[in-house]
Amino acid sequence: MASSPEDPVLERYFKGHKAAITSVDFSPNGKQLATGSWDTFLMLWSFRPQARAFRYVGHKDVVTSVQFSPLGNLLASASRDRTIRLWIPDKRGKSSEFKAHTAPVRSVDFSADGQFLATASEDKSIKVWNMYRQRFLYSLYRHTHWVRCAKFSPDGRLIVSCSEDKTIKIWDTTNKQCVNNFSDFVGFANFVAFNPNGTCIASAGSDHTVKIWDIRVNKLLQHYQVHSGGVNCLSFHPSGNYLITASSDGTLKILDLLEGRLIYTLQGHTGPVFTVSFSKGGELFTSGGADAQVLLWRTNFDELNYKDISKRNLKRLHFDSPPHLLDIYPRTPHPHEGRIETVEINPKLDVIDLQTSTPPVVDILSFDSTTTTETTVRTLPDKGEEICRYFLNPSLMSSECSPTILKKKTEDISDLPSENQRSIPLAVTDALEHIMEQLNVLTQTVSILEQRLTLTEDKLKDCLENQQKLFNMIQQKI
Repeated sequence: MASSPEDPVLERYFKGHKAAITSVDFSPNGKQLATGSWDTFLMLWSFRPQARAFRYVGHKDVVTSVQFSPLGNLLASASRDRTIRLWIPDKRGKSSEFKAHTAPVRSVDFSADGQFLATASEDKSIKVWNMYRQRFLYSLYRHTHWVRCAKFSPDGRLIVSCSEDKTIKIWDTTNKQCVNNFSDFVGFANFVAFNPNGTCIASAGSDHTVKIWDIRVNKLLQHYQVHSGGVNCLSFHPSGNYLITASSDGTLKILDLLEGRLIYTLQGHTGPVFTVSFSKGGELFTSGGADAQVLLWRTNFDELNYKDISKRNLKRLHFDSPPHLLDIYPRTPHPHEGRIETVEINPKLDVIDLQTSTPPVVDILSFDSTTTTETTVRTLPDKGEEICRYFLNPSLMSSECSPTILKKKTEDISDLPSENQRSIPLAVTDALEHIMEQLNVLTQTVSILEQRLTLTEDKLKDCLENQQKLFNMIQQKI
């Protein structure tokens, strides 16, 4: 079938990672793209012609998830090295490191107002962080296996999480309790997300399925079996009318949620596709997978003004209105002129002048707010700069307190300041580093104790229930 002007088109692809792409996210202004990879690096790509790409060096294992903050001034990343990092997405690449999880971290997600960050981990917990003070707030424990993903609702009142225990849980961020539980799965969900108006959740299943649930009436609304491999990721179009999915079968699928059917199958990757994301306005989407390539697509089929969509969706952010099936997705005219067949798009078959982007890559070494045992080479500080380094979180520093970040080719070590030139003596900085290390150990210890306490509570509850059952049986026999 000949392609139509409303069909999605592959615009360009980015090469720079050395291993599989695990996560992608657009900046809020749509001018940059962040990617995470098995190669342990976070990369920042610009859509401007001849622009350099930045490779952020800091994580010591696979980067599993990346996300821009709503204002675009911060970039969060999660890693199998058990840490979360907050980066300033510029050429200096200052970052702060969060350590509280006791196992690999699988996902990061900012609340819509940017005040909180939710992280999910293989330590079976979800943790919530305050972004203003950049500190740990609380943990959510009820999953009994690795937590794969955790996402805020659009209004920030709820968190949805999925786990290898084959459940999806809804959490109330006010009372920090699990308020709902979905467990209708053969396999487990790899990824979950709220739709733009917060009334539904979608899950990407390891059992090859995509499911959409109405959380107001606890009802399974739609169930798609369109992939021949596990579904790894999904992303709602900002209108809420469309859903794009990424699968280990090597394809992307676009679902029309108004009509409840598959409308596009996209084949651009070689091997499994691990991640996909719409831009904030929906005019673009991007995907990444095992082939280490990042593909950038133009949507074409439903361009809408993001601000208008946001205004419309704000009306449906609360549970006050009675649920109705027809108000789950905005009822807008369908632009496909009555076509009912599925369109398959394979860019490799088209003879097009595809824009390839293999930009020069600048390596940026991270300066951590938490200390490591590695020696960091620093240039001579200005007055007061060392105080900024050791007592303030780097992502909250003013421009006057910006540390100099060195690339891989460091300057001659003879340029290092001597101890009497420093504003803080080495002995004091070493003591502070030791204190920070001890605080990290204490944080992890508290996290483990908190988890054990939760497990003990669960066992006690089971014992009490069994005791009650025995008591009832004895009463019946008497």
